[in-house]
Amino acid sequence: MTNELQIYIDGKYYPKSEAKISVYDHGFLYGDGVFEGIRAYNGVVFKLKEHVDRLYRSAHAIMLNIPLTKEQMIQAVVETLRKNKMKDSYIRLVVSRGVGDLGLDPRKCPKPTVIIIADSISIRAGNAKETGITTMFSWVRRNPVDATTHEIKSLNYLNSVLAKIEANACGVDEAICLEPSGCIAEGVGENVFIVKDGEVLTPPTSTGALAGITAEVVAQLCQKLKIKLTVANLTPFMIFTADEAFFTGTAMEVVPIREVNKRQIGDGKPGPVTKRLLAEFQKVIEDPASGTKI
Repeated sequence: MTNELQIYIDGKYYPKSEAKISVYDHGFLYGDGVFEGIRAYNGVVFKLKEHVDRLYRSAHAIMLNIPLTKEQMIQAVVETLRKNKMKDSYIRLVVSRGVGDLGLDPRKCPKPTVIIIADSISIRAGNAKETGITTMFSWVRRNPVDATTHEIKSLNYLNSVLAKIEANACGVDEAICLEPSGCIAEGVGENVFIVKDGEVLTPPTSTGALAGITAEVVAQLCQKLKIKLTVANLTPFMIFTADEAFFTGTAMEVVPIREVNKRQIGDGKPGPVTKRLLAEFQKVIEDPASGTKI
């Protein structure tokens, strides 16, 4: 099939139907690896350098030596988009421990596997940015920071998958995960923000939350717009009684939250601070200087 997507695996390209890894790869067997989800908008890969930097931080934390320099990785992402003639895309960059045996010992994996997929993603239906989404607190607590913390963007996402299953079963759009002591950590794949009396608040990464690229852009926008931003532990009560709340993430971008556990947030509609930040974020992603040109 000539129109198939071309998938990068260890320096070579394969049609989507032929892109395969070994069943002995530790990424498949144990979730042993790291990844990034990245967006390209109109020929610009949004915050590519920042995503690659985070990938290498995650890899360092699990003692995984990526066999490419950061510059080579950036070029491989750009080349994959060019090869697929894509200007707008969702990119999945994966580095696993590589092929080993059926044991846990990573020393049996002599070479990491590097995969780059350029495709599309759809994680929300309808006009979520205009109406907001419904959420709930999941029984699935975020892993502690001294365990498989989500500060590392690893291939082990069972924690998030279980929370998403619960959200689906309960008929809400997304789940919010708490950390072991009961404070808010993040969504299943997003950072959480609330607005109270004009001030924006978000949890620290010490809750086990990922340091989000989109969250950092929102923090910069708060500074630009002279909106006070505070990083602090947030309790369920604080989001229940917030004036506004929203998620941020690469795939989701900026999406208002209108309900948590059947409690309406504010007036049940996207609030003025959220809408202002959303509009400014849209300007950022439309700026050719926001990333790396394809």
